[in-house]
This record gives sequence, C-alpha cells and structure tokens, in this order.
Amino acid sequence: MFLPFLDSLRRNGVPVSLREWLDLIAGLQAGVAGWTVEGFYHFARVALVKDERHLDRFDRAFSESFSGLAEIPLESLVSERALPREWLEKLPEKLLSDEEKAAVQGSGSFEALMEALRARLAEQQGRHQGGSKWVGTAGTSPFGAYGYNPEGVRIGQDASRHRRAVKVWDKREFRDFDDSVALGTRNIKVALKRLRQWARHGAAEELDLPATIRASADHGYIDVQTRPERRNAVKVLLFLDVGGSMDDHIRVVDELFSAARAEFKHMQHFYFHNCLYEGLWTDNRRRWTEQTPTLEVLNRFGRDYKCVVVGDASMSPYEIAVPGGANEHWNPESGETWLRRLTGAFPDHVWLNPVPEAHWHRTQSIAMIGHIFENRMMPLTLDGLTRAMRVLG
Repeated sequence: MFLPFLDSLRRNGVPVSLREWLDLIAGLQAGVAGWTVEGFYHFARVALVKDERHLDRFDRAFSESFSGLAEIPLESLVSERALPREWLEKLPEKLLSDEEKAAVQGSGSFEALMEALRARLAEQQGRHQGGSKWVGTAGTSPFGAYGYNPEGVRIGQDASRHRRAVKVWDKREFRDFDDSVALGTRNIKVALKRLRQWARHGAAEELDLPATIRASADHGYIDVQTRPERRNAVKVLLFLDVGGSMDDHIRVVDELFSAARAEFKHMQHFYFHNCLYEGLWTDNRRRWTEQTPTLEVLNRFGRDYKCVVVGDASMSPYEIAVPGGANEHWNPESGETWLRRLTGAFPDHVWLNPVPEAHWHRTQSIAMIGHIFENRMMPLTLDGLTRAMRVLG
C-alpha cells in the first residue's frame, strides 16, 4: 500500500532515496509511528524530507496518497465534493448586533462540527446566503464565508475577520516553503542561514559537552570544559529601493528586512530610490534633510561586508546611463558610475529583484543593472535567495 506513496513523492519532486524509504519501512515495522495517521505523517516527514524547501511537496504527496484515512479528515470532505464558486461569492453582508452575535450558538465540539459539515455537503444543492444552516455567505451558519459564528469552518474567504474559525478549509500549513513562491519571513530565515559564518570570541561561558566528556574520561572525574560563545560574524550592508514601483513589493521587502535583522548582528541598511546616486538615507521621513553621502558609506565599511541591494531595477534607462537622468533630482554623475563604485568597494555583492524572473527581459533597465552586477541579480524567491547566499558565501 505504500508504493503509490513513493511514486507520489517522486512525482511531486521530493527526492527520496532507496535508503530513506527502507528506513521508513523499518521504522513502521518497529512501531515507531504508532497506529495513527498523524503519527505516520510526522514519522514519514522526518524520515523522507531532508530539505525544508520540500515540506510543501511532501504535504501534497501525502494528501494525494492518504486522503480519507483520518477519523474525520477535512481533506476527504473536500475530495467528496467540490463547492461551486458562486456559492461563496461575497455579496452584501448581514450586519449583526452584539446581542445577535451572543445569541448564536456553537456546535459544542470539533467532532460535531465536522459531522455537521459532512451532512451539509451531502444534502446541499444550491447557493445560500444569510442563513444559519447551509454552506453559504453572510449569515450565522458555521460553514462558509463573510458571516459570523463562534465556532465555524471558514471556506472561500481570503482572510480572517472575527478570529473565530476552528478550521480553515483553504489553508495549507507548509505552502510558503516551496522554493518557487514569493517569500515569507520564515522562508527568508531558512535561506539566510546559508550565509552564517560563526566565529569563536568573547568570554569562555558556553559548555563544551564533547570536551567535557573527553576530559572527564581521561581524568577519572567530572572535568567541566567551556568555550567562547558562538556569535554570528557576518557583516551585511543592505541597500533598499523605496517608492515608486517598489510600492507593489512593500510586504516582501518588509519581511526580508525583518528576517535579516533577526539573523545578522552586524547589519547596516540604507535607502535609495530607483538607482544609487550621491546620497543615501536611513529614515524615509528625512530623506531630503538627512542624507548620508554615498562615498562616505563606501569608505566607512570594509571590503569584508556582504553587500545586498534590493530593488525592482525598473526605471528609465537614462536614470542609469546619463548624468541628470534621475527622476527626482539632478545627479552630477550617472547611476552606472555609482553602481560600479559600489560593486568595486564590496566584492561580495548581489542584487535581489522582487519582479518575477520570467518578466526581466521586458525591462531594459533590469538587463543594464544585471550586466553591471556581473549577472549577480537573483529573484526574491526562496530559491533565488538561496542562490544569492551561495554567491555571497
């Protein structure tokens, strides 16, 4: 019964070796996973997935192979019946007072809620709105979208509103880990770890367990050994494009900035607009009054800094190629001049572009900056960020 699971894993792109598969079978024979679907799921994931980027693919393969084995699996309900889109379209909503909301009763238990959903899916024949029983919208039914219920299953709604759903039909827990999708903060941290370089320095305040065991065995008594605490020694300079077309990418850049802050102790950031010129800033509210000369930044930080530029590189070619081409001020020297100074000052450099890589050929300025950066422009996806970390490392 497990061979179709192996086929599904490989079909979904999870690289499972024969050794890993035999380890899974041996573990099942030894009873490691117990006798529950949940136990088998977690054991199989540990045994077969060696890279966090493949967790979402494993999730899909597992669902394909074993949907319907849980006691009341939501996945089996989905496979039993595909709900027509018009059943869940958002129409004018029913507004409830606090007293009306308080009068709405929950199902009492998760099992009762799932059994009720199974019954509704078997019986329902059409769209319902504003009701209290069927899968629909804008009512007090526990099933559907844009309504209210203290214990419900949210179906077809793009975001939570009341924070009351006990189950979300559309949610996939590991969806963001696939390396072809836009980044989330968790994904970014996974990729940024590839750039970590650890150095030993500071006070000897961390227990060195292997050395303690070795010294205790040699001396015949417990001989505690310590070592300097590990610290992240990577130094990062982050240059962020803001404003204009970058407004479409605010969320993902926010997430990158947040994750980088958490991962790197030695990080400095500066903002620019479209292309680097003679001035940078660290506070967008004071971009015209408190700029830092770019030349000062290039001279202040050493060549050991990793330089990461984040921007969509989408602008008029004149903004890169000619003096005075900047769209907000007169630049005495061309953007290309400053970009080449940047890449010369920091040999370890990359440009991260939030525009999908398949669209780069449509914009001349992207090609120009890619050439200046010696083809070190990477897409802002998990795979692109991983490639960038390899270049920088």
